[in-house]
Amino acid sequence: MASVKKLILGSQSPFRRTLLSSAGLEFEAVAAPIDEYAITDDHPGVLASRRAEAKATAVAAMHPDALVIGADQVLSFEDLTFDKARDVATARERLQALAGRTHFLHSAFALAYSNRGDAPVIISSERVDVGMTMRNLSDYEIEAYLATGEWRGSVGCYQYENRGAHLFSSVSGDHSSIIGLPLLPLLEKLREAGINALLQPSAPWHLRA
Repeated sequence: MASVKKLILGSQSPFRRTLLSSAGLEFEAVAAPIDEYAITDDHPGVLASRRAEAKATAVAAMHPDALVIGADQVLSFEDLTFDKARDVATARERLQALAGRTHFLHSAFALAYSNRGDAPVIISSERVDVGMTMRNLSDYEIEAYLATGEWRGSVGCYQYENRGAHLFSSVSGDHSSIIGLPLLPLLEKLREAGINALLQPSAPWHLRA
């Protein structure tokens, strides 16, 4: 039975950190040392899962005896797959394209562990797909939203948990999956692995075989 000395979130995302902290988990946040854009796949959901697993294993290799959460989110719209916009002009074009239509967020996570001296292994992984339907937006509304700066760091160029909620008419998923870390499935996988954060929020834990 493996001993886990700490929990690590393989991401510096402030949104994912807030989700885990709100659930009472004690963890460290470490940026994954990979080029996620070098990982490709024709299916956006599979792409999100592959990137989440790559992040988890990369961080687990650096931190033996830690359980690492890797996470990733990919946006798909019609036949296109989007990553984070690099500038405001790209963000404007994306919001114009998404307005009045439905797109999907594919949010994946993976749990990885490495005994000292061993290669990391993926313990479990899961993906949640969420449909997001935007309102018809005027050019004035798009410009007003871009001025908030919330487009930065998001595949959809919006923050649904903040003023981005004004952009939508309906969504078909839970709040945490939209943000980029499906919290309920993650907590379930942690319990299955032997970590019940409600009863014992901090390490040490013992992973179940």
